[in-house]
Amino acid sequence: MELFGKPIFFIYFLLAAGLTSAVLALGKARKNRIISALFGAGAYQKLTHALRLNHTVNTCFLFAGLFFLFAALARPQWGTEIVQAQGQFAQTVIAVDVSASMKARDLTPDRLANAKSMLSMLVSNLKEERIGIIAFTSQAFIQCPVTTDEEALKYFISSLRADMLPVPGTALAKPVELAARMLAKYPGQKALILLTDGEDHEKEQLKAAITAAQKNGLRVITIGIGTQDGELIPDKVDATGKVLEYKKDKSGKTVVSKLDENALIELARATSGAYIHYSTPAQVAAQVEKNLKDLDKSTVSAGGRARYKDRYQIPLALAILCFTLWLAWPARRQIGAVAAVKKVQ
Repeated sequence: MELFGKPIFFIYFLLAAGLTSAVLALGKARKNRIISALFGAGAYQKLTHALRLNHTVNTCFLFAGLFFLFAALARPQWGTEIVQAQGQFAQTVIAVDVSASMKARDLTPDRLANAKSMLSMLVSNLKEERIGIIAFTSQAFIQCPVTTDEEALKYFISSLRADMLPVPGTALAKPVELAARMLAKYPGQKALILLTDGEDHEKEQLKAAITAAQKNGLRVITIGIGTQDGELIPDKVDATGKVLEYKKDKSGKTVVSKLDENALIELARATSGAYIHYSTPAQVAAQVEKNLKDLDKSTVSAGGRARYKDRYQIPLALAILCFTLWLAWPARRQIGAVAAVKKVQ
């Protein structure tokens, strides 16, 4: 904690105090010359001798007022308070396929690593979005509720792992339905970014998911990752990353995972979204951003943050008091000055 938010104003006070001292000294010298010319040498010292205490007190009020004024400008602060921030944000959910097929290496180093790289880049660029994260296989689970916290989003993206969920397979309907529920309370059009290789083991549920998306104003932007030729799925890997064994089905046949674009294209078209074939992280992130431009925004809380309480009111009140006393003090000096002049004469 810093006691002052802008301590540089104390340097400004020293400069102001020096300038004020110089002005007062010049004024004193000028008065001395004028009074000496009118009443003779030594008259100024005789006049001001009786007023020295008043003059000293008056000067102290002036410099004290300056000090407290600059102390207020330096923003003294102590204690904390919670400030609630609000803003206009669009609402978006990212759903990432974490089934075993995302370990396929038709992209280097694998599909999921590419997806995470692209999503991390995307989150950094989306400054007007509240974003949530879903991980899915044949079931979907919320990894991160909608938030503007970029660091939290990047943490959850980096923690995604293939086979991290206890249920195998892939069902595109599940993340669509979950995203629709997550964003149902927000008005206007929202978006779901669905990143997968498109292999859907429960296609009969997709129509119901499309209906749920349409009902809730959910635009689905699908990203197909992988190749149509397909790739084997690593099942066992040694410490160096070398594949020791590939995934097999129940009959013992080696599984080949291929990109299936048909369901992804259908889902995007039915929800006025867009289908994007994965190429490079930067290119895909740019295409996704372009498709999110016209989403509806709503006023929502961006969360609370702690900040130190400003206490400028105390030194400001003292500054006003000191300046008031400084301005009131010359009346007493004038009475004393008149009496001193008469005595000299």
